[in-house]
Amino acid sequence: MFNASLSQTNPMKSSVWRLLHRLWCHLSRRRQQQFTLLLGLILVSACAEIVSLGAVLPFIGVLTAPDRVFGIPLVKSIAESVGITTVEGLLWPITIGFIVAAILAGGIRILLSWCSTRFAFGSITEIGLEVYRRTLYQPYRVQVTRNSSEVISAITIKVNHTANVLHQLLVFVSSVVVLTAITLMLLAINSTIALLAVAGFGAIYGIITLMFRSRLQYNAQRVAKESNKMVQALQEGLGAIRDVLLDGTQPSYCEIYRRTDHQLRQAQGNSIFVGVSPRYGIEALGMVVIALLAFGLSQQAGGLTSALPVLAALALGAQRLLPVLQQGYAAWAGIAGGQESLADTLEFLDQPLPPEAFEPPPVPLRFENTISFESVRFRYSSDHPWVLDHVSLRIVKGMRVGLVGSTGSGKSTLLDLLMGLIDPTEGCILVDEFPVGGGRRRQWQRAIAHVPQHIYLADTSFAANIAFGVPSAEIDLDRVRQIAVQAKIAGFIESQPMGYQTLVGERGVFLSGGQRQRLGIARALYRQAAVLVFDEATSALDSVTEQEVMDSIEALDRGLTIVMVAHRLTTVKRCDIIFELGQGRVVAEGTYEYLLEHSPSFRGMANVTP
Repeated sequence: MFNASLSQTNPMKSSVWRLLHRLWCHLSRRRQQQFTLLLGLILVSACAEIVSLGAVLPFIGVLTAPDRVFGIPLVKSIAESVGITTVEGLLWPITIGFIVAAILAGGIRILLSWCSTRFAFGSITEIGLEVYRRTLYQPYRVQVTRNSSEVISAITIKVNHTANVLHQLLVFVSSVVVLTAITLMLLAINSTIALLAVAGFGAIYGIITLMFRSRLQYNAQRVAKESNKMVQALQEGLGAIRDVLLDGTQPSYCEIYRRTDHQLRQAQGNSIFVGVSPRYGIEALGMVVIALLAFGLSQQAGGLTSALPVLAALALGAQRLLPVLQQGYAAWAGIAGGQESLADTLEFLDQPLPPEAFEPPPVPLRFENTISFESVRFRYSSDHPWVLDHVSLRIVKGMRVGLVGSTGSGKSTLLDLLMGLIDPTEGCILVDEFPVGGGRRRQWQRAIAHVPQHIYLADTSFAANIAFGVPSAEIDLDRVRQIAVQAKIAGFIESQPMGYQTLVGERGVFLSGGQRQRLGIARALYRQAAVLVFDEATSALDSVTEQEVMDSIEALDRGLTIVMVAHRLTTVKRCDIIFELGQGRVVAEGTYEYLLEHSPSFRGMANVTP
């Protein structure tokens, strides 16, 4: 018995055809046109099957009873029109015709297979990119509530399953069309035997399909679920590698991965077995049917010799029919086994895109005077408490602004609002007396640079990390050098063997905390932003390194507006104004010295006796 929760399928996910229709809607117009052309090629392949199968009768007839074939009026008139007057002269052209028909049918099948594979995996390249693009464009509130392992699994694993579903769909359509063509040809040869064979084999595959449908559905759900868990296991083990090495918990993480991977591979293996296993029994049954047909036909008038052309055509038809039936069934099994991964992929494809996704990057908003919070309130949903409650404050251009408060006071949420990552539930945020929202949001965000507590550094050069996100060919090295000097990191970089082209190592593993923070400052400065936001940027540094980084910040152009959140009050000691938050409100504001004198809670944080 399998988990009941997995066996209860979402109705939206249960209809394979509905999922395929949604996938079709996400294909580009070019890919849809290619699919239509592939359908035409499938029809050509079916016609080639009819021709190659139909060529068996005259070929075997000429070999076994040439006089009877030549005696057919139509055959005789065609032969004489091309200069063939003897039975012997008929053998060579018919043999060549049979060979050409067989080669042509095989060549078309190879071409169809090549085109189908190219189409499926070419389409999935576009789909994978679209999943990634739509995910990156989702609002910040969506990003922070989403498990990153689900996103990575969808892009790296489930998109591959979707490629297989798309490929199997083409195989299924091709199998149905070719099966129809072979059936029609067999009906023309011997309708009774053809009907019995097709109905018998079709019934067997139908019964097998009904028997294994629920199992394939369960396997599809298991594959989708375990794919997420496997990526999560990898992320957690490698992401906490220092603690794993220190605590010696490698066996625990290996066991988590082993259980997840075992479940995933077992489900995949079961689906493959269900798709392949009927073939062997059906092939054996086909041989039995052919033997019985040969025996039955040999008992009729004329014996086996007169029945040999029909028997050969039926045998060849069965030889083509059984693989096509198996191919169609296996394709159906592949589609059913991948439907849950397809459904998950489609959920990412259905993510809405904001208007800016279709527009060129806007010009950064020109910040001239003030940023104002006007009675701003924020909560994540109507059943959640207020994170910020009637916050009003004013920041003048060029100011060094500090935000302090205990954990949970709303500092990070205020920064998110300032940067336009989330919208106020009530109230408004004004830049130079105009609200930040709509089309101005992206302009405002382009005027802001963010320096977080943990600087993400890519395993590339110092220059590329400073000009983060800029294509290598477009990096302004002169500007990189000037900014490195401003951030007080130039001396260290230029002392490296390859200077600004030296690799920093993954996540800057070879750099000190202060060096990483200075690189973060340099990256922010490269953006030529009007506002720099430091979110606990020095909290992980020792006091000496923090002082050095703060000296770097203090030396920046006074035309820059700097807003910084800090736990340690020494970080904001030099700020022009400090806003103290408590329980989602601004409880005090002023200079460092003013707050020490007038705010008991601020003195408590500073651990200073009045």
